[in-house]
Amino acid sequence: MNHDGPESPEPAEHLRFAAHLRALEQVGDADEVDLIIEVLTDPDPVMARSAVVRHLDRRAGELHPGPAWDPWAASIAPAVIRDPFLTGRIREWALFRAIALRQPWQPNALPAASDRLQLKTAGAANPDALALLAELGRTRRIRDTARAGLQQQRFGRA
Repeated sequence: MNHDGPESPEPAEHLRFAAHLRALEQVGDADEVDLIIEVLTDPDPVMARSAVVRHLDRRAGELHPGPAWDPWAASIAPAVIRDPFLTGRIREWALFRAIALRQPWQPNALPAASDRLQLKTAGAANPDALALLAELGRTRRIRDTARAGLQQQRFGRA
């Protein structure tokens, strides 16, 4: 039987992925950790991780500038502790938060961070982070974005 035709049903993992995303978008704060743990038990661990990382990115993006970040990150960390990728993502959001809010951060952590985080940070306005990425950014795009940010700051102050 050929399942590649236009009338073939959606693969089960695609349906579960969409269902996980919907559930994660609608979950209340009190049930968020339990739902993340449940999603991570899906038989397709790569798909489950993808759904959870989308959720983490969405929530972290909403929460990082405010006071709700710390309790949220602390509550999520145990739910993802067994997945190095997800724990790394939370750690990178914490680094981005510190840089964006100009809180103390470890400069050696930024050159070791993912391309995604470096590029996101290169678009931020922290001059220390921009100078570091202009010099040590992993890709030309990251270095150029950081240099452009530094130049924009210089001209903005003149």
